[in-house]
Amino acid sequence: MNKPTRRTGLFLVITGATFWGVGGTVAQKLFQEYAISVDWLVTTRLLISGFLLLTVQFFGKDRSQILGVWKKRKTAVQLIIFGMLGMLGVQYTYMASINHGNAAVATLLQYLAPAMIIIYLLLRRQTILTGHDLLTVFLALTGTFFLLTNGSISGLSVPALGIVWGVLSGAALAFYTLYAVPLLKEYDSLVIVGWAMFIGGLALSFIHPPWQVDAASLSLEVVGYLIFVIILGTMIAFWFYIESLQSLSPKETSLLGSLEPLSAVLTTVFWLNESFGFFQWIGTACIIGMIFILALKKKPS
Repeated sequence: MNKPTRRTGLFLVITGATFWGVGGTVAQKLFQEYAISVDWLVTTRLLISGFLLLTVQFFGKDRSQILGVWKKRKTAVQLIIFGMLGMLGVQYTYMASINHGNAAVATLLQYLAPAMIIIYLLLRRQTILTGHDLLTVFLALTGTFFLLTNGSISGLSVPALGIVWGVLSGAALAFYTLYAVPLLKEYDSLVIVGWAMFIGGLALSFIHPPWQVDAASLSLEVVGYLIFVIILGTMIAFWFYIESLQSLSPKETSLLGSLEPLSAVLTTVFWLNESFGFFQWIGTACIIGMIFILALKKKPS
């Protein structure tokens, strides 16, 4: 099989990151205009996307890993923890933040994760504080302040619950990122993430079964939005992002991944007509700038 061209890699990562960001905005529309339940959407999204990613692995790569990951007890336990606390934690908190706030703020708050990871590693004395780290944390905190207050400390410009869930989403993403490292060193990412999604969706099914939905009340428009969020905004977005690594460097892929928060902000403001103040745009620029700095760094902390 021929290696994909650089042009193909650029198309894949740009498309994947954009789908991720727009998927959050579409989810906001489903929550706030069509009263779709967060629990139901997260459950359905994880189950279907996880199944599809494992299907891609079965037909395209080393299919033996799909069941092989369960043969070691330690790995199986790690995978269950990753699915329950990592994948489900990230997906649910992110969607809850969108439901109580908006997709733009939820996505940007989730990108506090790199700063949280730096602080965690410093507290664990697993890294040393550098000027690069200080700049990263400064941009994250400054961006968050402007994003949430619009420059005024007299009141928040985003609902409190949206902020709480957004910060929890960043913390969940930090855990997700750190905990996944040993698993991803041993198995393909499609296997780990596919199973993690399926495990998270299965666990949430006991609380909110995916079949508990009034299908007759779902209009064709709502079904179209659901397909976008579940298929394009989750399964395709992740698959394209991973596939882009075959022809692009991780630095290039992560740099272009910053299109996710940018697309979330733009679609939230111009499609859903959410108001965004001057200082909130400055905060957005700070957080996206932090992502660019991290992506351009030659050596990770």
